[in-house]
Amino acid sequence: MANTEFNYCPRCATPVIHAERFGRIRPVCPQCGWIHFVDPKVAAAVLIEQDGRVLLVRRVNEPFRGMWTLPAGFINGGEDPAEAAARECFEETGLNVRVTRVLDIISGREHPRGADFIIVYQASVIDGELKPDDDADAVEWFGRESLPPLAFRATQKVLESFYD
Repeated sequence: MANTEFNYCPRCATPVIHAERFGRIRPVCPQCGWIHFVDPKVAAAVLIEQDGRVLLVRRVNEPFRGMWTLPAGFINGGEDPAEAAARECFEETGLNVRVTRVLDIISGREHPRGADFIIVYQASVIDGELKPDDDADAVEWFGRESLPPLAFRATQKVLESFYD
C-alpha cells in the first residue's frame, strides 16, 4: 500500500510518484530522487506492582475509551525512553516513579494512531499523589482476580507475563 502522506517533495516541491523502492511502494521524487521512509512510532509504558497489585489507568480517549491500560505514551524525538515512561506515568497518575529495568519490547501497531513498538519498563513509586490526569480519567490498583477490561494487546501480554 502506498503512503500518501506526501504529495510533493519536501526538498524541491516536485509532485511525488509512488514507486517500489527497497521492497515497498513509497513516495519518490522523480526530480531529485528523494524517497520517503516512514519512521516507526515508539511508546513507553510502566508496570508498577505493589502488594501483588498492578497500577492501571482508564482511557478517556478512543480507541478503547473506558478500558484500562498501563500508564504509557509516546516517546518524543530525542527523549530517553525510560524518562518518557516516567513522564507519562506522572502525567497520567500523579506518581513519580523510578524506572528499574526493561521488561519487554512489544511490536505491532494495533490502530492507525498507535505505536509500532512499546517499550515496557518495570518501575517503583518514589512519591506523589495518586490522581488521574492527562488522558486518563481513573487510576487504580488491581489484583489478579479483579482485572478490569483491558485495552491493547501489549497490556494484556505484559499482565499475563506478570501473573505467570
